[in-house]
Amino acid sequence: MTILETGQSPQKVILPDNWQDEARSLLSLGIPMALTQLAAFAVYTVDVLMIGRISPEDLAAASLGTVIYFALWMVGAGPVMAVSPLVSQALGADQNDTRDVRRSVRMALWVIFLMFPVVFGALLLTEPIALALGQDAGVSAKAANYVLALAVGWPFALATMALRNFLAALGKTKVPLVLVVVTTLINAGLNYVLIFGHFGVPRLELVGAGIASSMSYTIGFFLFVAYIAIDKQGKTFDLFQHFWRSDWVRFREVVSLGWPISMTTIFEGMLFNTAVILMGLIGIMEVAAYQISINVVALAFMLPWGISMAGAVRVGLAEGAGNRNAVQRSATVTMVAAILSVIALALILALFPNGVAAFYLDTEDPANAPVIKLVLLFLPIAAAFMVFDAAQVAANQVLRGLKDVQWPMYLCGVSYWLIGFPVAAILGASSLGAVGIWYGLTAGLIAATILLGGRLWWLAWLKKT
Repeated sequence: MTILETGQSPQKVILPDNWQDEARSLLSLGIPMALTQLAAFAVYTVDVLMIGRISPEDLAAASLGTVIYFALWMVGAGPVMAVSPLVSQALGADQNDTRDVRRSVRMALWVIFLMFPVVFGALLLTEPIALALGQDAGVSAKAANYVLALAVGWPFALATMALRNFLAALGKTKVPLVLVVVTTLINAGLNYVLIFGHFGVPRLELVGAGIASSMSYTIGFFLFVAYIAIDKQGKTFDLFQHFWRSDWVRFREVVSLGWPISMTTIFEGMLFNTAVILMGLIGIMEVAAYQISINVVALAFMLPWGISMAGAVRVGLAEGAGNRNAVQRSATVTMVAAILSVIALALILALFPNGVAAFYLDTEDPANAPVIKLVLLFLPIAAAFMVFDAAQVAANQVLRGLKDVQWPMYLCGVSYWLIGFPVAAILGASSLGAVGIWYGLTAGLIAATILLGGRLWWLAWLKKT
């Protein structure tokens, strides 16, 4: 389906009228998006794999630093995520509306770069924040240096995601996948050089990993800018022509739609990141084991997340076109596809945790034995909640495609902080220890699945238009 054909009069998008074609449309968009998310997250996975070769303490520091870095990353994620429903609904209503699309993407980029000075200042406080949270002094100092190196890449990582969401709404996912894979390979190469000190470069270890990530984010952003500038369809939107021209009406709309999305992302993401703090109150080895386990789960999560992002585009197009039946089909197919995408991976984690642990740590090194023992306890539980994680993200993304962001924010707040966190904190302080924290995370995801799923059912099926 061609989303934009210049020269045509305003025209609603044409959508499939049966389940098979909708599933085909979703997967043709969703599979490349899922692989793109997977490749993008591989930047963090490469970091974890290489940092794990330095020492468990460095791995714990990276985990702690990532908590603070991503708390602020999630603040900026709202404007990025707002691009998808704004662009897809505009194109659903009128395939030729390049001006409306341009306004949304430009102002999303404005929000991100205007936020950066404040974000950078906050990241400078990493060490005192970590110490105030009761974390180990040595780990806190290393985490601060790591985050400072990561900070420069913050706006470029988010801006790249905004451009990817714009391209996804146009149905363009294959070239973005290639660009993200190239960026990930660049990051791996820079990691190899900077972490371990090859080709005459000083051995920078943890700081080197942060510098490598920032450099790869920046390179990735300019690769996307170049692609949009030369793509036949993408360049018709003139995203970067007169880029400095303000549009405060759309700026406020991006912020209005984006801040509840940011809060929703923070509610969810900070539950998992706060679990690092809870683990740190138990011990450094627990933090290192949690970092490995959550990295595996997060890597798997990229598949349902990518498919769900495609679902948000599909639902947004249907909503913009005023096609209620298409909204219902897109929502259903998205939920089913997201859940199915993680089942096989969940089984692998549950049945072969030893093999997974061996990817991250040298199992022959006695110093790693305490961490590996904990990883083997964590992974089967993590496998169980992956299905609920897939279901809740699918429901959440579909709701965003409908521009429903306020209620999901409240429901996620209840699920993760009135249910998930108290359960994790109470069980973590009990005889269950670190395993109890994982049970709390699972409880939060189950609650979110039920509440967000109910909200989607109400809007798409029960509420009268």
